[in-house]
Amino acid sequence: MIERTLAILKPDCVSKKLLGEVIARIERAGFNLVAMKTVRLTKETAEGFYAVHRDQPFFGPLLEYMSSGKCIPIVLEKENAVADFRMLIGATDPKEAAPGTIRKKFAESTVKNIVHGSDSVENGRIEIAYFFSQRELVSLSR
Repeated sequence: MIERTLAILKPDCVSKKLLGEVIARIERAGFNLVAMKTVRLTKETAEGFYAVHRDQPFFGPLLEYMSSGKCIPIVLEKENAVADFRMLIGATDPKEAAPGTIRKKFAESTVKNIVHGSDSVENGRIEIAYFFSQRELVSLSR
């Protein structure tokens, strides 16, 4: 079954000029790009997106980081998109990420970890709607 997931290329990905390389890895893994844009999150926008982590000790640093520069939200589509993308990017902590994953190769820390990926199909729907309207989603597979 075709699924959608949200990826966000985070400020460290943008500032290190890794966009092309990361997007190429995503495409080589069989994902179709459905929508993509450049945004600059405010602390309030980042707080709304990451509200589920509000009680975590990393919440404040995460908001600071995510509002520190440009981000690239991307809607991805393929069969098993959520699980396959999580496997492609690797564990949140780059020290625990599998060899060959995006985070193992490029991430610095659990906060500065290059890319966000939805953790479930339902959260993917919610996260996609946070950044994109339905008319912005252009599916290649439908």
